[in-house]
Parts: sequence; C-alpha cells; structure tokens
Amino acid sequence: MISLDRRNGRPIRIGHRGAATLGPANTLASFRLALETGVDLIEFDVCTGRDGELVVAHSLGEIRPETPTLDEVLAFFAEEALEIGVHLDLKQFGREREVVDALRRFDLLERSFVSSVYLRTSRRIAGLREPRCGITIPRAVLGISDDGRGAPIARSGLRLLRFATPVLIRPLLWLTRASAVVMHHSIVTDAAVRAAHARGVAVVTWTVDDPAELGRVDDAGVDAIVTNDPRLFLRN
Repeated sequence: MISLDRRNGRPIRIGHRGAATLGPANTLASFRLALETGVDLIEFDVCTGRDGELVVAHSLGEIRPETPTLDEVLAFFAEEALEIGVHLDLKQFGREREVVDALRRFDLLERSFVSSVYLRTSRRIAGLREPRCGITIPRAVLGISDDGRGAPIARSGLRLLRFATPVLIRPLLWLTRASAVVMHHSIVTDAAVRAAHARGVAVVTWTVDDPAELGRVDDAGVDAIVTNDPRLFLRN
C-alpha cells in the first residue's frame, strides 16, 4: 500500500489535476508537466462521462474533446510515470469497484490513493482493502466562501470549522475506515494534524499555491501537500 508519510522530513508533493497552473487541468499534457517538476504523486478527478465511461474530469460540464478516459490516464502511469503515485479524487459514488478494477488491470493498486468527499464512497473503497483511501473535509461543508457580501460570516464559519475539525476527525474515520484525512488548507491546524496522527492516519492538504501558506501547513506537520503549481516546491 502506498505510503503517505513525510519523506526525509518534507511533505509529499502532489500535483493538483497534474499541474493545473502550467497546462489544462486533468489532461495528459498537464500530467506530463507535473512529472517534469518532480512531484511524488499526481492527483486527478474521476467522474462518469456522457456515454457512461469513466473519464478524468471534475464534472460532466467540464468534459472537453481533450478529456482523457480513466484507462488512458492509468496507461500513462503504467507506461510513462513509472515512479509516480496515483491520487484519484472520485467525484461520485457507485463506481468504486470499477475504479478499483481499473487500477488492478494496470497493476497500480499499490501506487494508488483514492479520496472522496462522500462517506459511502470512502467506506466502500476502504472495504475493498486496496487501494488506500481518504475522506475529504472541504470548507464547502458549511458553504464557506471568502467572496461576496457574506465574507465576514464566512470568516466566522471558517473559525468555527477550524475549531471543530479536530473533533470531527474521529467520527469521520470511524464511519469511513479511511486511512487518510484530506482537508482544505484553510482548516489545517496543529490540533487537526495531531488528532489525525493520534489515530494513525495521514493528513493531505489541498490546494496550496501560496509560499507562505505552504510554510504554515508544513509547520503544522501535514504529510502531503497538493498544489496547482508544483514549481512551488522547488522554491521551498
């Protein structure tokens, strides 16, 4: 099973949707750009396409002519990115076994990590025992946004969520049997990381594009950091 532990004292480096700042997100071109920067894992979204086939896209509305199928992307990892870990963010429930079967066909189970915001999806993946799975804790769980007239209320909600997250980790792990917690960088705190580590699970944080924020979550002790621009790691 893939390790999500820090490597040589540094967090694992994960390219978000490949290298979304450098090339079109969730495309093979973006994955190749991420590969060139020396990431440890590449993250991408998986959803159902219009014809029912599993594709690499955030949602149905984002599917384009250049959108690859899941099999095309897994072939990239099996044939080109031989040393890179595979991080799938599964955007819907009900297709868990098909995703795991696809990873098995390409001999990628040991190199893969599947995360989802859906409790049922994380639990089903965990129940299959391979690959490693994580439960995502997004700010959107409270409808939090920094934009618009509701921003002051959002900031109050964010403070509440930061306080609540360490308490939420235990029941979320019990419900899902996940072996990692994936949380938005804005709710990462020392207490949240300690709560996860106390239960033997890794902390993956997303999506960090600011050097100061990179330093903050690193100091908090997260195990892995997801970024749109993997060059950020080279400057750190």
